[in-house]
Amino acid sequence: MARQLDEQIAGRFPVGQRLRVLDVGMGQGTQALRLARAGHQVTGLEQDGRMLSVARRALAAEPEGIQGRVRLIEGDGRDTGVHFLPGSFDVVLCHGVLMYVEEPDPLVAGLARMLAPGGLLSLLVRNADALALRPGLAGDWSSALAAFESDAYVNRLGLAVRADRLATLTSTLAGIGAPLHAWYGVRVFTDGAPDGTAVPEDVESLLAAEERAGRTDPYRQVAALLHLCGVRG
Repeated sequence: MARQLDEQIAGRFPVGQRLRVLDVGMGQGTQALRLARAGHQVTGLEQDGRMLSVARRALAAEPEGIQGRVRLIEGDGRDTGVHFLPGSFDVVLCHGVLMYVEEPDPLVAGLARMLAPGGLLSLLVRNADALALRPGLAGDWSSALAAFESDAYVNRLGLAVRADRLATLTSTLAGIGAPLHAWYGVRVFTDGAPDGTAVPEDVESLLAAEERAGRTDPYRQVAALLHLCGVRG
């Protein structure tokens, strides 16, 4: 997914431009730090105090120049208007967050308002159109059948969460002035791998296969996750 994001950034902004990036629900700060190392000014917003502590420790281990490019804020992604002025960012990330939000439209609309004209909104969501695959491939037929009629599921942390559909989010993005520009599938082949599975020796081939499938129909349509990129008009 990092490669997909970098591709979209490179295609929208001049080489070497220092971008203003907002990472909403940044978790332990993996993407935020990666983008700061690339020279961008990054603001990370996270409501989970434990995750924020992990991110702060990771940031403290970085060189001073990178530390100076990162600002970490404790807060809810639905309250971006409290913390920032509209149009304050060139890139807004919201990865792995929408599945925890019961009504995602207000959150997505708030994220779009944070974008400057021409800015990039990057969403990573669970694919509701593929929820039957994981239980089906595991032989859990009752769960697979139930998944066809629902956007709810239980994640690997045991939490009851929700998934999103490409068609619905496409409509949402168009309605808030940040229409869908590109989309990818993520974890087409590897979603069923148990936690703790060892990295295979031919990991480069695995990554190449995932990358290819994530850009190719019909494979990307049944990916576990969808990476959607909208552009502010």
